Amino acid sequence: MSLEFQHIAHAYTGRTGRVEALSDIAFTAPAGKITCLLGSSGSGKSTLLNLAAGLLPVQSGRIIVAGEEIASASRNPAPEARPIGLVFQDGALFPHMTIAKNIAFGLSGGRSDAVIEQWLERVGLAGLGPRFPHELSGGQQQRAALARAMAPEPQVLLMDEPFASVDIVLRRRLRRDCRRLLRAAGTTTILVTHDPEEALDIADYIAVMEDGRIIQFGSPEDLHDRPATPSVGAIFGGAQVVAAKRDGDVLQTSLGAWPVSCVAGDMPSASEVDLLVHAETLDCIKDAGGLVVVDVHPLGVASRLLLQTASGEEITVQTTAAVEEGAHYRVVPRDASVRAFASG
Repeated sequence: MSLEFQHIAHAYTGRTGRVEALSDIAFTAPAGKITCLLGSSGSGKSTLLNLAAGLLPVQSGRIIVAGEEIASASRNPAPEARPIGLVFQDGALFPHMTIAKNIAFGLSGGRSDAVIEQWLERVGLAGLGPRFPHELSGGQQQRAALARAMAPEPQVLLMDEPFASVDIVLRRRLRRDCRRLLRAAGTTTILVTHDPEEALDIADYIAVMEDGRIIQFGSPEDLHDRPATPSVGAIFGGAQVVAAKRDGDVLQTSLGAWPVSCVAGDMPSASEVDLLVHAETLDCIKDAGGLVVVDVHPLGVASRLLLQTASGEEITVQTTAAVEEGAHYRVVPRDASVRAFASG
């Protein structure tokens, strides 16, 4: 069952007046796939999730599940009337209920011991049904919250930063287990996160949000290999943004003159461009008038260098060459290793 957002807009009224949180959001989360909403705090991702869940009323636009409208400006059914499950950041389990009763809470027709045991086993909590939430670890509580949300077999599952409250090692294991479980169940899922690593690790599709808008939607490969903006390239490819001005066949940058041949694909017609540069595609050439190496950080077979211009601008380079701090180098990108965007 796909989840579609059609031209969603939303605003809050605060002390300083009307604040636009979402503007013309339009995309479809494909059926049976995991879609991540990725963005920094204030980008609008949680607002969009709350609109789909029914925790906020739709002000403008429509939300559609499997071709049928579930919410619009004129129709905002309560959360329990929607074919949608929700997992919060802290799990939000009922503390006065056992884990088994938590899972049973959303099941139509009341308690079903067989279904409860089945879900406890699926999420790795077999035999823990009689325990209360405070008797479980943080990771176990999140697994229980996932089981409670999925036991009623919702058409769509919404997850609001569900792994944020656990340590990094457990977070990775929970992501792996959660992805396998969701894909096996064929559940259409939207997961909110601010962590690019998490999005790449669990998502089939990613919607990158900035200032209440979707700036790019696609597969992890699309966003990594074909970023629509410098900010997307910096998020997923670990790219650095270098400002440049074109002068014939040369790009003048604060780091030195670079050949236009370093640009992959089409070169923007604008004279001023932003270049997306990867640390591993830069070469260092000894040059007494070049940048100074201010830090060398060994990474095993390679080292990460931090170089600085006389004015304090910095660039990171990854190299297998032996380089000492304090040495001076000219930094040049390899041919067809840089992407260029018109500035602004």
